[in-house]
Amino acid sequence: MKKYKAYAKVNIFLKITGKRGDYHEIISRFMRVSDLYDELSFTPKDFEDFEIVGNFSCTTSQNTIYKAYEALLEYTKSEALVHLMQKYAVDVKKNIPAFAGLGGGSSDAATYLKMCNEVLLLELTLDELAQIGLKVGADVPFFIYGYDSANVSGIGEIVEKFDEELLELDVYTPKIEISTPKVYGSYSKYFYDPIDAEDALILKNVKSKAYLKATASEDANDLFQPALREYPQLRDAQKDGYFFSGSGSSFFKVRED
Repeated sequence: MKKYKAYAKVNIFLKITGKRGDYHEIISRFMRVSDLYDELSFTPKDFEDFEIVGNFSCTTSQNTIYKAYEALLEYTKSEALVHLMQKYAVDVKKNIPAFAGLGGGSSDAATYLKMCNEVLLLELTLDELAQIGLKVGADVPFFIYGYDSANVSGIGEIVEKFDEELLELDVYTPKIEISTPKVYGSYSKYFYDPIDAEDALILKNVKSKAYLKATASEDANDLFQPALREYPQLRDAQKDGYFFSGSGSSFFKVRED
């Protein structure tokens, strides 16, 4: 069976611009990590229950792939989709660490949606798939569009391609499982200081390599300090010159030539 790559991402920068109800609005540069990805495929099975084969700590109903299935079925009402998932399991070779700020769950969900769209000839546009994916998670639309680099804003639903070189990145993930809601809650309670529209516009136009050269790692990501507050062991895991991705716990830097 054909294998599909679900790439990781890092946040070159991540700044809060405000709140929308219970959600934080952001401006962030997402960049694909070209050599870190999960591999997804459909594999035949013997029973009709929805099945995900892979190394996951969550239940099937909690898995983003299953949530993507539910969202896709709600949108399409496709009997062919139901029959597909009665005959085939989703096999996932998991390489992206979970709870790591690398978007692994969101990337898996996006890749699953694109797999179904291709295999079942659903002819959904990327915009439609992104709309479906947003019901699964705020980062899913970025992975639907498949850009190397993009400015992501709103609560994640606005994805604008950014033309620049795809950087080669070194990524490492300490064994610290981080709760994204907990980190955002800490930011909102203790660190809330959104940037204004003018500063956000400046960020949207800066090249990632130049930004990383000019910015201290502590200043690039508004979630780093709240993550440190909730998980102080992160301080011991940080290395010089590495930047914090998403809500953590991963760090990254541009690979040396």
